[in-house]
Amino acid sequence: MSSGIRNLVVSVPTEELAADLGEVPAGVELVVWPMDAAAPRDRFDIVVPPYMSMAKVLERLEGIEVGLVQGQSIGFDGVADILPEGLTFANAASVHETSTAELAVGLAIAAQRHLDDFARDTAAGRWAPVFAQSLADRRVLLLGYGGVGKAVAARLAPFEVELTPVASRAREEDGMAVHGVDELPDLLPHAEIVIVTLPGGESTQGLVDDAFLSALPDGALLVNVGRGTIVDTDALVDHVRRGRIRAALDVTDPEPLPEGHELWGLPGVLIAPHVGGASSAMRPRVAKLVRTQIERLAAGEPPLNVVLGG
Repeated sequence: MSSGIRNLVVSVPTEELAADLGEVPAGVELVVWPMDAAAPRDRFDIVVPPYMSMAKVLERLEGIEVGLVQGQSIGFDGVADILPEGLTFANAASVHETSTAELAVGLAIAAQRHLDDFARDTAAGRWAPVFAQSLADRRVLLLGYGGVGKAVAARLAPFEVELTPVASRAREEDGMAVHGVDELPDLLPHAEIVIVTLPGGESTQGLVDDAFLSALPDGALLVNVGRGTIVDTDALVDHVRRGRIRAALDVTDPEPLPEGHELWGLPGVLIAPHVGGASSAMRPRVAKLVRTQIERLAAGEPPLNVVLGG
């Protein structure tokens, strides 16, 4: 470390994360604060809020001097509305890509090879073989080529698919031709599987609408591990009900999906309860990111992943 090292006060929400961080630089005070009560300090250099309940506790930072709020999710839509004024917020890019990409590929395989049906057959003691469509040889349109999209692409490489990545703008990246979102009308009629990895927000809300789904060929599969708001739920229900489209979703709109919603039990729909990042892959990667942020601030360097303020 350089001579610019300074003392830091860092709060983490659990003893588990504190232990995962291991040895931190000299001069760093690590405080375990679940944010379920008033702040134990009037100043923090870094605050890591709890993973699933951040939105409910950020108000506890009001009036506290905080250098950086380090979230544990990639998505940050809505955070600007609840983050106390003047604070800087970093998302958890690099933490959930591995786990979310794993689930995206898993959902695609499960839907293609009827694993959801086989699970029901197992419970019922029923032997019912089917001839399925493989993931191999399918034309896969990957909507979103950020961290999660690239992780999905890397995992699809051995599966012998024909991959077409699409992002906000056309470009050459990683030796691959990435298409612009404006090319979707020409691309969708050829896509047998669409995997959505886009973030939420106004720019992506309702992107997968009736026109989008209508452009897909009959029997196409929609996999969404991005945000539920990207898909027009009413349009999706209509297309699935007519047998036009199948869906494997880790995210929905509304979310959580309420009891009795039309998507529940709909043939051709497989739903995971927003667990893309919720695996054992998360722990070491959260710790690595927080440790990196501590080391950067201790050395007088700017933090990574700042998406609000700063």
